[in-house]
Amino acid sequence: MSEGKKLGLTVKKAENLDEWYTQVILKSELADYSPVSGCLVYRPTAYGIWERIQSATDAEFKRIGIQNVYFPIFIPERLLRKEAEHVKGFSPEVAWVTQTGDSKLEERLAVRPTSETIMYDVISKWIRSWRDLPLRLNQWNNVVRWEFKHPTPFLRSREFLWNEGHTAFATKEEAMKERDQILGIYKKITEEYLAIPGLVGRKTSKEKFAGALESYSIEHLLPDGKAIQGPDFHFDGQNFAEVFGISFIDKNGQSQFAWQNTWAISTREIGVMTAVHSDDRGLVIPPRLAPVQVVIVPIFEDSSRDEVLEVARGIRDDLKATVSVNLDDRDYLTAGRKYNEWELKGIPLRIEVGPRDVRDKKVVLARRDLLSKRSVKVDGVREEVSKELENIQKNLFEKATNFLQANTRRVDSYDQFKEIVSKMGGILQSPWCSTDDCENGVKDETGAKIINVPLEQRLQGAVCIRCGKPAKVLANFAKSY
Repeated sequence: MSEGKKLGLTVKKAENLDEWYTQVILKSELADYSPVSGCLVYRPTAYGIWERIQSATDAEFKRIGIQNVYFPIFIPERLLRKEAEHVKGFSPEVAWVTQTGDSKLEERLAVRPTSETIMYDVISKWIRSWRDLPLRLNQWNNVVRWEFKHPTPFLRSREFLWNEGHTAFATKEEAMKERDQILGIYKKITEEYLAIPGLVGRKTSKEKFAGALESYSIEHLLPDGKAIQGPDFHFDGQNFAEVFGISFIDKNGQSQFAWQNTWAISTREIGVMTAVHSDDRGLVIPPRLAPVQVVIVPIFEDSSRDEVLEVARGIRDDLKATVSVNLDDRDYLTAGRKYNEWELKGIPLRIEVGPRDVRDKKVVLARRDLLSKRSVKVDGVREEVSKELENIQKNLFEKATNFLQANTRRVDSYDQFKEIVSKMGGILQSPWCSTDDCENGVKDETGAKIINVPLEQRLQGAVCIRCGKPAKVLANFAKSY
């Protein structure tokens, strides 16, 4: 077996998704395991992708007037326990600090699973009048949720990175208007940067965020036919405001509780991106997120080294003002070995330059997504590279959208529903009577749960998929991570 093949994946995506996914993560040098079970090391490529997600998202937040803050990672137990539903939802996942040095703490400190409680204890002092509202804050941080389920890199880990948006408004109407703003930003980031489509909808009461009145999500579909939750938005109403005393004097001189929202996007999206776009050769990164968008591979022998490198360096210098580019001039590796490595690492576009290309004043562009090649003139490289990167970005999104659409089915028969769930998976859009009994029953009987309920409903005269009573909504069902 050649050195290049040893570097590559040893399983196929279609045959063993779990092992394939793990190999892509590790062999592409996207991430690595840490000595702490369930916690991940983000290598430069993964962190570079996250920086680009963070930068693009943060720019959208700032555009609509949201400001960044930072609160401590440690939360006193008395604060975490203030809101009963909230603490009940997170209690099994909380990691506690109980001792420093040889001394036990008088009060346990939770390692941040989410920041509502510590933030709201503080901002209750900041809000006094309607003039202090709206308060629209965000923080970029890490959180720890000590899950006991099988950890999966990026998709389900005990520590992950995310944003936490926390906002307070004077009226319910103002708070609810923010929902479409924030979900619109997340939809833009997932579609235009990650090249991943999703289904936007409302979570059921059973699935909503602990402490929220309503939760909304963007749900993605992975290649194994299972859904996974992406970015989310929570309308918290006045639940936390009443518990933490976040009140203000309104324009009429009356004391009112604020209306609040919370929302987040996390590094889980990197895992979704990896699973959706990558192939049997390795990682595939959408160009708008790639830390290295273009790699130049010169092909030469001793006699042609100088002239080939001169052209390759000229192309690099021409491109570096508009794209992130790397010149691979390592002379101890063959061109084939380099091709394998850069394909494994998911670099969107490769430029090959050899002696014949120099003579013909051309170069070869190799697309990672299609594994296709074409020749272009050297003097038109910058324009062709820009065009090709956009084509790659567009193709990845179209391919992922086609997969989602092909695996999202309207199903009204429960027998057919069971068959599709067991044999094909995917997302099933079916009528639901909105009762807990049928929501729980479908999950117990099929393994599929309601991942969310579409905001736009087109339901006329349908009956519940399970009980046959008049349906109130069309819901998205799927097996889920």
